[in-house]
Amino acid sequence: MTAVTASPASHAEHPAHAAKPGAPIGPRVASWASQLFMIVMTVLWITPIVFALYVALRPISETNKLGYVSLPHHLTLSNFADAWSQSGMWKFFLNSAYVTVPSVLLALFLASCVAYVVSRLSFAFNIPLLILFTAGNLLPQQVIITPLYRIYLALGIYNSYLGLILINLSFQLGFCVFVLSNFMKSVPLEIDEAALLDGASLWTRYWRLTLPLCRPALAALATLLVTWVYNDFFWAITLISTGDKRPITSALANLQGQFVANQNLIAAAALIAAIPTVLIYVLLQKQFIAGLSLGSTKG
Repeated sequence: MTAVTASPASHAEHPAHAAKPGAPIGPRVASWASQLFMIVMTVLWITPIVFALYVALRPISETNKLGYVSLPHHLTLSNFADAWSQSGMWKFFLNSAYVTVPSVLLALFLASCVAYVVSRLSFAFNIPLLILFTAGNLLPQQVIITPLYRIYLALGIYNSYLGLILINLSFQLGFCVFVLSNFMKSVPLEIDEAALLDGASLWTRYWRLTLPLCRPALAALATLLVTWVYNDFFWAITLISTGDKRPITSALANLQGQFVANQNLIAAAALIAAIPTVLIYVLLQKQFIAGLSLGSTKG
């Protein structure tokens, strides 16, 4: 009887020993599973980029003889030099800049104006106005291609940089308004009220008070917009008929022959075309991360 009664007491004195072996198994398994998932996703994400770089560094003669999935005999940078010289990529980089820079600047400016109105001012139609701008992102691009083509022909802006700027601006504006309006709602209204008491106009409150506080969100949006507009292929191939006016993404098709395509050359050109977006992200990396973190904790 003594052994029977002493056993519960001894377990009661040291409850941690009974719970310790099984307690950390659940969190540990979850941590391992999440790390394994992130490793697998990282490998799957990087593999196409690494393979494209591998193909771009191989001579086309070696690839034709041994195939794409084979060990290389030697690597060369000639594909990058040929892609730059044969396609005239510097002209298409300029074409992309003519479209991307105005589209991004106009989208950020107009979206910040609309976002300020719907988030900082109280009137009956601010929510419907926000829904109206956001609903534009739900419309598939392919649905409006026929009426848009006729409108562009009637206005005389088909096959022009202005046409590409307007269509990119139209489709990116709704998302920017949605993000900036949610961010501006996190800014204390007391700032506007104090400025209003000091006699500040609506433009002053927007331009000199609210907009500087939105720099992290604007930087994050600028990074995304540059990537989306610069990498656009559908509108560039649809609304531009002249090869010399096409942006860099659609101009890569110029490297493809009618019957034979040099995939090594195309891979090198695609990697060159990706350099500007990588540089933009590197330059705005701190602001981009700050914008994402602020947007996740405020509001």
